[in-house]
This record gives sequence, structure tokens and C-alpha cells, in this order.
Amino acid sequence: QVQLRESGGGFVQPGGSLTLSCVASTSISDILGMGWYRQAPGKQREAVARIHRDDSVVLVDSVKGRFTISRDISKNTVYLQMNSLKAEDTAVYYCNFDTGYIEYWGQGTQVTVSS
Repeated sequence: QVQLRESGGGFVQPGGSLTLSCVASTSISDILGMGWYRQAPGKQREAVARIHRDDSVVLVDSVKGRFTISRDISKNTVYLQMNSLKAEDTAVYYCNFDTGYIEYWGQGTQVTVSS
């Protein structure tokens, strides 16, 4: 049973930075993409960032210029570097590994941006 484990969430003031990490418990073959989603209270889960097998990246408009997604295949890990954080970035962040026929999800890590 593959498990994804996020880490790096926490409390930060506006303008601060956090780096989220997500590691799979075992190597996963044929990953088409790795991504980060978030869900704020009372809102639907939204896709934040995704990195595809060909290293192409997609970011939601609200985080462009502030967030960076990267991965280390050898470590089965995907990262989300978050800079210039805003209150509206507050949410539970989930990582996702997609093979095209099955998706794996982490349990989520809380990010709170507040003064």
C-alpha cells in the first residue's frame, strides 16, 4: 500500500515562506504527474501546482511568481516552495501522485498565514 506523507506546513506571517515536501513510502512507476492541491475552510479543493513527467509545470494563477514546484524522482519526493505567502493561501495542502490509472493522496498538511 503506497502512502504519501506531507511535511513542512505550519504557521507563518504574511510575506513569509514555507517549503512543503511529500514523499512516497515506496517507489511508484509510471507517474504521469505530481501535484499539490489545497482546501480552505468552506471552499472546494483546488489544484495549486503540478509537474508532469516531461518536467512541464502548471501553476494556478494566484500563486504564479510566488510558488515553485519541483521533484526528486530518486527520492520519490515532490516539493512546493511557497514565498510571499498571503492570508488567502491558508489551507490544508495535499500532495497527489497520478499514474493515469490510480491516484495517490497524502493526508494533508496545514498552512496558516496570519499576522
